[in-house]
Amino acid sequence: MAKTSGRKHRRIAARAAAAALTAALVGTGTSAVAADAPSAQPSLGADTAQPSAAAADAAATTPVFALYGIDSTGTAYSYTPTGTGGLTARVKAGDGWKPVNSVLQVDNGSDGDADGIWSREGSTLYYQNFDVTTQTKVGSGWNIYNKLVSPGNLGGAGAGDLLGRDSSGNLYLYLNYGNGKLTSRYKVGSGWDIYTQLAGNGDLTGDGKNDIVARDKAGVLWLYKGTGNYKAPFATRTKIGAGWNTYNYLISSGDLNLDGKTDLIARDTTGALWSYQGTGNAAAPFKAKVRIGTSGWNTYRLLF
Repeated sequence: MAKTSGRKHRRIAARAAAAALTAALVGTGTSAVAADAPSAQPSLGADTAQPSAAAADAAATTPVFALYGIDSTGTAYSYTPTGTGGLTARVKAGDGWKPVNSVLQVDNGSDGDADGIWSREGSTLYYQNFDVTTQTKVGSGWNIYNKLVSPGNLGGAGAGDLLGRDSSGNLYLYLNYGNGKLTSRYKVGSGWDIYTQLAGNGDLTGDGKNDIVARDKAGVLWLYKGTGNYKAPFATRTKIGAGWNTYNYLISSGDLNLDGKTDLIARDTTGALWSYQGTGNAAAPFKAKVRIGTSGWNTYRLLF
């Protein structure tokens, strides 16, 4: 496993000292009216054993995030990448997440480390840094989206951005100012309701631009290469696989084995967890699957 940097250790220590993150979730918001406090007060601790993104053989901007799961009781658990493609045993990371509809990690500094999370409860989207104990209201009306994805930087400014798909199949991009606050949305596609899963966190093709994958209702997996242009962030799709209906969840936490390439995690219908290591080759972006969790992963209603 690659060594973690001193900078990373200092950052982890600061996060751990600041939290077990007891999130008050009282938003100061982007409007003049403060947000109401949600009914639950979720807490989430930054994963203290997360490896450095600046591995010796990996680009510093390749994301290396811990994987989190939230179960039906609202308890959150974290899993640390081992650096060899797997995950460590789970550690309890927080409570109170039962009312939350979706949670996404984001890298604000383009250094490969997760800096905070977006979370949606009902119609409200919140942002929270890992090193503070309160969340800020980003905006209201977010219940129009049935899928949110944090794929990293799509617009060229450096910080990780946010995608939202509405019930009509329209896809919108929100650019991140680098502090969790978002620009107005840009419509970047339509017809995306043909997809049952969307995932991505980093570059899959080796061109330095962040990509996503999408699985359609027939179980076909498609690659959308990033362009770096926020007005048209994806190139025409290419087919990269079939039979993906065996999975009920696709998620990327970045680079699991610290080789500088983004990987994909898939949970099958039996509750087993699989890793598809990235190749950096657009024609065949993933190696053969490797099982990294034997069973029990269906206990989580959210993975992020």
